Amino acid sequence: MRPPNQVYPSSCALLLASFLAAGLVPGSAARETPDFNLLDIHGQNHELHRAGGHAVVLFFTGVGCPVARKSAPKLRALKAEFEKKGVEFWVVDTYADDSGRDVLKEASELELWSFTYLRDPRQGLALSLGVERTAEVVAISTRDWKVFYQGAIDDQLSEGAERPAAKEKFLEAALADFLAGRPVATVRTKAHGCRLSFAEPAEASQPPSYSSQVAPILQAHCVQCHREGAIAPWAMSSHERVKNYARMMQEVLLARRMPPWDADPDYGHFRDVNRLTREEFQTLLRWADAGAPRGDGPDPLTAPLPPIPEWSMGQPDVVLRLPEAQEVPATGVVDYRHVKVQIPLTNEVWISGIDIHPGNRKVLHHVILYAKWPGSQDDTSGNGVHLAGWAPGVPAVHYPKGLGKRLPPNAELTFELHYTTCGSPQTDQTEAGIYFWPEPQSKAVETRRAAEWNLELPPGSEEARHVATYGFRKPATIYGLAPHMHLRGKWMRYELLLPNGSRETILNVPRYDFNWQLGYALAEPRHVPAGSWLLVTGAFDNSPGNPANPDASLRVHAGRQSWEEMFIGFFDAADDLSESEPNLTSTSPR
Repeated sequence: MRPPNQVYPSSCALLLASFLAAGLVPGSAARETPDFNLLDIHGQNHELHRAGGHAVVLFFTGVGCPVARKSAPKLRALKAEFEKKGVEFWVVDTYADDSGRDVLKEASELELWSFTYLRDPRQGLALSLGVERTAEVVAISTRDWKVFYQGAIDDQLSEGAERPAAKEKFLEAALADFLAGRPVATVRTKAHGCRLSFAEPAEASQPPSYSSQVAPILQAHCVQCHREGAIAPWAMSSHERVKNYARMMQEVLLARRMPPWDADPDYGHFRDVNRLTREEFQTLLRWADAGAPRGDGPDPLTAPLPPIPEWSMGQPDVVLRLPEAQEVPATGVVDYRHVKVQIPLTNEVWISGIDIHPGNRKVLHHVILYAKWPGSQDDTSGNGVHLAGWAPGVPAVHYPKGLGKRLPPNAELTFELHYTTCGSPQTDQTEAGIYFWPEPQSKAVETRRAAEWNLELPPGSEEARHVATYGFRKPATIYGLAPHMHLRGKWMRYELLLPNGSRETILNVPRYDFNWQLGYALAEPRHVPAGSWLLVTGAFDNSPGNPANPDASLRVHAGRQSWEEMFIGFFDAADDLSESEPNLTSTSPR
């Protein structure tokens, strides 16, 4: 007879104990892995769902971890054996504070240059996969993106101990089973390595608080677009609404699609960066993974929002409106339209800002506002000087004190309008609000470009690279950068080649997104001496694997329509003043 309240080990408990003694963790690892985008140690983007072969093995590491470092020869041997069988091996550095230089040094010392070596500084991938230690591997099938093995490479290494040789080669056996089409015998083992430190909210015993942690993050980074009347397709108006999209939020965070911001954080410093911190990123992932609980406290998202202002910078000095509504047909190709507008001014003015209001986002692809006057030069378009542009993601332009765009009297302004049909007839009457400085400014800023028009994208090419350059004949200052490509755009990088022979990356966009043609305003304007060159490099993805590609069988050349391509590195710059030029006039790119 059992004594009261005494618990005897059941057969299940004994089985669990035997698994743990062997270093195994029972239960199936077959869960779908969310797609993710991470940058490698060279600043190139890698997306899980673009991986080739039959499987991807992720190996998590951090600079200096002894167990991870001792595992490097094992990784190299596994790669040599299984890569030819269709298995890719990706190393993931997931220490939050590892610098790019330190990670490069580690990869070199461990002879892991041939690996795809990724960086996960916000630790979202490790968190979403439940990785708690370095030297843990996660093996994923590319057929269904499910994990078929997770744990240690083998049983040789552990924290503070090491066997002469491995007795159980867990990963090797799992890969052999998987490639042979057999059920994987051991799907989970206990990993041994350095314990990962996540952000504080991620280590809390309870899910993050919706009221005090989650909702404030959404208000700071998301609600300005996800509200009634704004650009996003749904409004973050309550916990109930947000909970419906919690899993989708997790997906777009890991894929780096939201919040829209594509600049590589290792290069350049910019104003108005909409990027989540590590703590914010992990808080949202943890909350979504926990089922998006409501918890206690008020719902901040239900609080009334102030009205969306008609103009983001206040009432403009002049509002230019298309003189009549543009009719856009339901289907077909719409040629670029050029509509002239009159500006009611007869005196010279200096523009401090321009805010373009798209009239109909369903069909308006982009707008460029041009100006032309007697003696003005041209940006090669035939329309005159580029004043401002709008495309999805492009904010209103505002110049700091001392800087502006000079507009002489009686200038002729033109809207260049690019429409795409949406299946039903539409109309558009776009506006532009223009703001003026009360007096002339010391420098005239120009929108210049490094462009390549001789484009050729071979059918099926994943990496059709092109280059454009711009030479500075005069010393100048750069204020902002705006990459521009079309649907096949993949990545773009801006570098300065200086007269002293040095080379400096000032912007790297490793994952170009045609849906968000962002501009990047430098936090500190960059002065460049005469004789410098701006080198713009980039690539197009004309392969079937690009979901935005209209037709991977075509050889694509430069053109104005979205199914053709452009390669333009726009930038705002102003020449230095000289004693003979108290105020520089707006000119074309040099």
